[in-house]
Amino acid sequence: MTSDMVASMRAAAACVAAVWLAAAPRAADLAAPELAAALQKKIDAVRDFSTDFTHTYEGGVLRKQITERGRLLVKKPGKMRWDYTDPEKKSFVSDGVKLYSYIPADKQVTVSSVPREDEASTPALFLAGKGSLTKDFTASLVPPPAGMPAGARALKLVPKARQRDYDWLTLVVDPATLAIRGLQTTDAQGGTSSFSFANLKENVGVTDNEFVFKIPRGVDVVTAPARP
Repeated sequence: MTSDMVASMRAAAACVAAVWLAAAPRAADLAAPELAAALQKKIDAVRDFSTDFTHTYEGGVLRKQITERGRLLVKKPGKMRWDYTDPEKKSFVSDGVKLYSYIPADKQVTVSSVPREDEASTPALFLAGKGSLTKDFTASLVPPPAGMPAGARALKLVPKARQRDYDWLTLVVDPATLAIRGLQTTDAQGGTSSFSFANLKENVGVTDNEFVFKIPRGVDVVTAPARP
C-alpha cells in the first residue's frame, strides 16, 4: 500500500465525523462556536449510517490528482467499512479492534490495531464515537472551498492537539438545513482530500456482520507496526 493510499485512508477516517451531520435549523444565523455545537449534537444522536461517497485527492509530494467513488458504512463504536468501487476496487474495514486494508490488485491485506482511546488521534476518536467538535477543535467561519455549492457555509476546524496526518478540516454545510455538502482536509505536504456524500441514511440498523472482514485466499498478510 503506497503512502498516498495510507494518507487517503487517514483522511477518510477524519471524514466520518462529517458524515454524521444531517439537518438542524437556521444554520445561516449561527456563529462558528454555535454552529460547531449544533453539529456535535447531531453527531451524538446518530448510531449508524450509510452513504455513497466521492473522494478527490489533489497535490501532495507527487502532485497527483485522483477521484474515487464508493460506499461507506459506519456503526458506533468504532466500526466502519469503506468499499471503493471506481476506478479501483479496495476496502478498508474496522471491526472496532482491527483495521484491515485490502487492495485486490496488490493481493495483500494490511492489518493494524485500532488505537486505544487514550492513544488515538482526533479522527480515530470520532471513529470510536468519542471526541468533540467543540472540545477538540477551534472553529471559525471561512469562505467555501472552490467547487462547493454557492451560498454554502464553511466551518474551518483546527485541531487543538497537533495531528500528524492533517492540519485542519473544513466542513461545508447547507445554510438552511445544515445538511453536509462537503468535507476537505489539508495535510502538511500540501495535499487536499475532498469528500462529498450522497444518499445518506442514518440510524437504519446496520448490523455487526457488515464489519466482519474475511481475508481472501492467496493474499499476503502484513501486520503494520504500531505507530509511535
